[in-house]
Amino acid sequence: MTGELLIILMLVPLVAGVIIAILPSKEGLIPAYEALHGIDVVAVLVLSFVSIAGVVGSGETAAAMGEWFRLDQLSCIFVGLIGFIGCMTGLYAIPYIRHDVQRGAMEPRKVKQFYLFFSLFIFTMLVAALSNNIFMMWIAVEATTLSTIFLVGAYDVKPSLEAAWKYAIVCTSGVAFGLYGTVLIYANAASILPDPTQAIYWTAILPYADRFDTLTVALAFVFATIGFGTKAGLFPMHTWLPDAHSEAPSPVSGLLSGVLLKCAMLLIIRYYILACAALGDAFPKMVMLVIGILSVAMAALSVFSQDDLKRKLAYHSVENIGIVALFLGFGGPLGIAAALLHCVTHGLTKSFLFCLSGNVLMKYGTRDLNEISGVLKAMPATGVLLAMGFFALAGFPPFAMFVSEITGITAGVMDGRWIVLAIFVIALTIVVAACAHVVTAAVFGKVPDHIKKGDVGVAALVPEVILAVTLLWFGVAAPQPMLQCVEDATGIVTQSSTEALHETPVVNILFSQTDGASAGMKVER
Repeated sequence: MTGELLIILMLVPLVAGVIIAILPSKEGLIPAYEALHGIDVVAVLVLSFVSIAGVVGSGETAAAMGEWFRLDQLSCIFVGLIGFIGCMTGLYAIPYIRHDVQRGAMEPRKVKQFYLFFSLFIFTMLVAALSNNIFMMWIAVEATTLSTIFLVGAYDVKPSLEAAWKYAIVCTSGVAFGLYGTVLIYANAASILPDPTQAIYWTAILPYADRFDTLTVALAFVFATIGFGTKAGLFPMHTWLPDAHSEAPSPVSGLLSGVLLKCAMLLIIRYYILACAALGDAFPKMVMLVIGILSVAMAALSVFSQDDLKRKLAYHSVENIGIVALFLGFGGPLGIAAALLHCVTHGLTKSFLFCLSGNVLMKYGTRDLNEISGVLKAMPATGVLLAMGFFALAGFPPFAMFVSEITGITAGVMDGRWIVLAIFVIALTIVVAACAHVVTAAVFGKVPDHIKKGDVGVAALVPEVILAVTLLWFGVAAPQPMLQCVEDATGIVTQSSTEALHETPVVNILFSQTDGASAGMKVER
């Protein structure tokens, strides 16, 4: 039944988008758009979690349309992010967009377009996460660009339109390198596999990776890293990200940072697995280490210098996606587990903060941190949540990112990457200072005279509170089904035993309650 659920899961946002597209574009139909949108994101949440529960509970993968789409323990992590963050940002979007219409920032005719492309955005990300067809992976990532350029440019003003065009040009050009890598892998696989028609399927290719031409695989991995790394926001392909994240509506920014970047990293991880199987792990780890530490260092310096709240958060995204790459570079079960955990923890944290930036924008009418102060007094609930969000982003306990970062640092110590770790710690210190500055300057301080006290409505606060509770929950006592999924996914990536997760004292507590059943999760021929 899980295979059929995958089809339904992908169809729900697509059908919702089609229905919204068919409806007339009238201001009086905005409540209908909102209702369809709300049903859509809640349904995706429920279906994604039910599908994940079936895979994690059984320990088996689910397939749909033959081998075109598969849900394994690795993709479960990212489908879960799409479902949960898509629902939270989607529900937050309803009061946010309603407020934008009321203050004249968005034309009523744009509301239909917004909800239409929001649904298509979720659909394309689900296809990317679930694809087992290597060409479909690339098509889906490219399709996310087509759906999101309209969301980034939703306000139809010069800065947002410029950001949308920059996003479209940079990502379309960059992701083309992913196609080059895909073609190289396909051509090599077609010449080796007993049945060349199977060369489009990742699961069919992987068992034969050790017979591939090493130079071809190395080039393909570099191309895939450049191509999908562009969409992930890795340095130096990140140039679109600060503009797109800052100019998009805040719930879209949360979805871009919280989910889209992680889906792009999933595809890099798929090629990382192939490269490790064909070449050994030395070269893939080196590529990830270099691009990861450069992303972290560059972004940390940029974060500190930004006065635009959303732009500061955008550079945080570049830094943290660099951390994911860095942890992949450390390698081993601990490094891989840390990278996967960080995808989850950062996705939750950043979607939370981008939604809160929307609260601030609704109240203060600006993203300029020089003009934002006294949020705690002006908006008590938002002020408390904003302080929590920046503490979480800084990696402080008891929030979720502390867990993934300490696991990754442990992996770096075990791998002996002392110079890289030193640069990483310095960068984290700069980021902590930047986060502390926002809290002291924006959250506390005097409320500007023109700002009336009063928080945003309950409809906007509820999804933010849910995200805050989740961050605390994952930081204090991460749910065991999620940890088991991470461990099993680690086995898929390493293609080996994950017993090291149970042998390292620092992280033994984290994984002590999982059954350690993942002994490799190798794909059988």
